[in-house]
Amino acid sequence: MGMRIGYGFDSHAFKPGVPLVIGGLKIEHDEGLAGHSDGDLLLHAITDALLGAVSAGDIGTFFPPSDMRWKNADSTIFLETALEEIATAGYRIVNMDCVLILMRPKIVPIAGEMRARVAELLNVSQRDVSIKAKTPEGLPQEGTAVAHVTVLLESIPEPEEETHKRITAEADATEVDVVVRTLMGDDPHNMRRLGRKPTFDTDDLT
Repeated sequence: MGMRIGYGFDSHAFKPGVPLVIGGLKIEHDEGLAGHSDGDLLLHAITDALLGAVSAGDIGTFFPPSDMRWKNADSTIFLETALEEIATAGYRIVNMDCVLILMRPKIVPIAGEMRARVAELLNVSQRDVSIKAKTPEGLPQEGTAVAHVTVLLESIPEPEEETHKRITAEADATEVDVVVRTLMGDDPHNMRRLGRKPTFDTDDLT
């Protein structure tokens, strides 16, 4: 079974007068996050991690900030596109680890609710999603929120029926090849062994 790892990162500055949305969850706070869309940095980082895991580009490839269609857009739209890309590539999520770095608001009291929301959006079990919160610890990031995300994907097994068909077809092809080689011997151009007459035969001249 194939495995792939993806990493995503995003950061946004806090801005007064806009709602705060992190991980698809609306949070009561006096400031939101500035951005072309709804500023949900966690969903943006998750989207990038998923796209990166299957080498499908990044969030800007699909939703460039210069395109006004995505102005104030719900970031769940971006996430849905990334999920479609990994499914098309033949993969599914195993687990995800997320780190949020910000001074405020405090994430620990709502981390469980945020995990549940992210798991719901990803259509995975809540135990497969980890969300941790850290403070900048002296770094000049008081007015900024940062998100780091790592995701592990595994390839989706073929349906049993399709696997059986493929194995049977491969076996049939091998048997045919063996029969042909047996009839033709060491000379792959010896058509007489197959009961066929070459297009041009010197016997026709007599």
